[in-house]
Amino acid sequence: MGAKTLEQRGSFRNKRGFILACIGSAVGMGNIWRFPIMVSKYGGLTFLLPYVLFVVLIASTGVIEEFALGRYASSGPVGAFGMCTENRFGNRKSGQIIGALPIIGALMLAIGYTVVMGWILKYTWMGISGQLYAMGQDMSMIGGTFGSAAPEAGSLPEAVSMMVHGGIFSVGNSLWQILALILALSIMAIGIDKGVEKANRLMMPTLFFLFVILAVYIFTLPGSEDGYKYIFTLDPKGLLNIEVWVYAFGQAFFSLSVAGNGSVIYGSYLPKDEDIPFSARNVAIFDTIAAVLAMLVILPAMGVGNVAPDKPGPGLMFVYLPNVFNGMAGGRIVGMIFFICVFFAGISSIINLYEAPVAFLQDALHLKRLPSVLIIGSIGAVISLLIQPWTSQWMDIVSIYICPLGALLAGIMFFWVLKKDTALAAVNQGISGNRKIGSWFHTMGKYVYCLFALIALIAGIKFGGIG
Repeated sequence: MGAKTLEQRGSFRNKRGFILACIGSAVGMGNIWRFPIMVSKYGGLTFLLPYVLFVVLIASTGVIEEFALGRYASSGPVGAFGMCTENRFGNRKSGQIIGALPIIGALMLAIGYTVVMGWILKYTWMGISGQLYAMGQDMSMIGGTFGSAAPEAGSLPEAVSMMVHGGIFSVGNSLWQILALILALSIMAIGIDKGVEKANRLMMPTLFFLFVILAVYIFTLPGSEDGYKYIFTLDPKGLLNIEVWVYAFGQAFFSLSVAGNGSVIYGSYLPKDEDIPFSARNVAIFDTIAAVLAMLVILPAMGVGNVAPDKPGPGLMFVYLPNVFNGMAGGRIVGMIFFICVFFAGISSIINLYEAPVAFLQDALHLKRLPSVLIIGSIGAVISLLIQPWTSQWMDIVSIYICPLGALLAGIMFFWVLKKDTALAAVNQGISGNRKIGSWFHTMGKYVYCLFALIALIAGIKFGGIG
């Protein structure tokens, strides 16, 4: 399976476009519906300090490694893993087989995300049209609205009965998720530079700008100070709690989108003169800023609404926050802007997740981009419709087992299988002068990052998910 050139596969036009696309892939639901609650649950700064430490560790090893691995091979994980085993053992096939796992993981995560994007698109429209605000603070109506969008089947026979008697399009949020998927696939079909890059150039600056506006406005509302108390708490004894460190690492690990697929495939679209460590640093910085901005919106907003910030996950975003927004001054505008931000974060992430399997079809079957997008999109559409009653369980399987394993495999391939000189050359390509990365990077990645990736996999299994 020969790698195509950048001209054949498409590429990012410049460093800024690449960084914005990577930020878009990293900024997702973990930043919005999980990070703020982790901060409040584990003591504000008590959680933030280890979180930032792990962001620095992962950005300076895992993120750089995945970008460099993709660029080195000009391919996604299948081709990249194959080149690693060929470099060390002279056998490309074994690496290609192992590389299939991150591709499967990316597709499975994208399929689960497709269901979530249906919820997000529906609520974005409800925010724009005023339907969300019209529900007021009637929790039975707010909860019932989300319950109808995300029905859960208690058993396989119950789910099958739902589909047989009502049809797939009567289950949950089918039409909305199909519309969201069509939008994402349309952007992808246009190409990397004209579609993915341009979309992120619009969405990411807009997302940050709107989040800043929300954070400033909510700061002015009475009661917001209660939210800041959660943020700026520091409990030195809490730093001795191993659970704080485990969950801080898990949050940083998943937030930076290291999973052996998305960062590898975006790296494969980089020209050889791009400074990868510079790009990795900026992705980490802006992903953290996005998480902090979400925290500065959500926790003070819950303080305004006198709601305890202890409900992570979809319930926070689709039930508790609409109730809070509808009860505050200017709530209709706040709710609308918030869900527009969530939509931008979601659509940029789902594009990255579908990109890995799309690129695999392009490389493996030598298909053009449009047929590849249509094939993968059709698979995503059908399966996402079928799994609606089990979306939570589906996402748990992928996030607990497959994503950490994919990240660990990518780390092993780059730091353990690929020869050290080759790995360092792949990272330093495009860096000028005395800024080249030395052996410390390889040592830290080989022994520290890979160890923590293994811990993420083990801890995720033990704790039932840490990201």
